[in-house]
Amino acid sequence: MLESPQSRRPLPLVLPHVVLSLGLILGVVGSGGEARAEPPIRSAQDAACRNEARARVFATPDPRGLGPHAIGRQIWNACMQRAAAGAPRKARRSRRR
Repeated sequence: MLESPQSRRPLPLVLPHVVLSLGLILGVVGSGGEARAEPPIRSAQDAACRNEARARVFATPDPRGLGPHAIGRQIWNACMQRAAAGAPRKARRSRRR
């Protein structure tokens, strides 16, 4: 039942591997949450409005105490409405055969 001294690894060689493994595990778990925070981008206007919301969310006043997520959502909604209203719609032509 006694272990031979050659089968045991010295503590200084095992410790860095354990710390590195824990760091990698926590890094993967921590980065996975942010990837699921936003739904996928659906259009060029969506991407542009997301960038605008990210840029303006902390500069916009929040007198009602809604929080940055709700403020960003409001900025994104306003941008998407502006983009939809500004784009002229093409009239559909009926094709006769």
